[in-house]
Amino acid sequence: MEKLCLVLWRERELLDTLLYRLEVEQLVLASNRTEHLMRAARDVEAVLETLRETEVLRATAADVAAAEVGCAPNPSLRQLADAAPEPWSTILHEHREAFAASTRQITALADSNRDLLTQGYRQAREALAELGDPTDGYSPDGSAVGGSSVARLFDSAL
Repeated sequence: MEKLCLVLWRERELLDTLLYRLEVEQLVLASNRTEHLMRAARDVEAVLETLRETEVLRATAADVAAAEVGCAPNPSLRQLADAAPEPWSTILHEHREAFAASTRQITALADSNRDLLTQGYRQAREALAELGDPTDGYSPDGSAVGGSSVARLFDSAL
């Protein structure tokens, strides 16, 4: 049970790190500092990869803990918490509540970031349309399709 709790603490720390990385990504998106967007996205992906690896450790530790308390393999955290003796039961219930709270925060922030990305994409498309985007779209192989090449004059004072 102790090993499981150590892995759960590690996952909670990783979720806090993910929340931080998503907040940084949101700040980059909101400030239109797109030169840092790829780095922010890589940071988020790195934490997600570490979480995936830790999830394997958690599943293994949960199976061992399940055997200790007489649960079936691959139990949910709630099942383990309900079957575990004190103080483990309380500790596992607290971990479960913390995971639920973190998940809600992360989901809300990820949705907000997705909205900001969509808005930025839409603004870029509108800006290109105002400039008279010479392409009508792209073919399946990625080459530009349609449109005509027209010379443009730009005011350099912009």
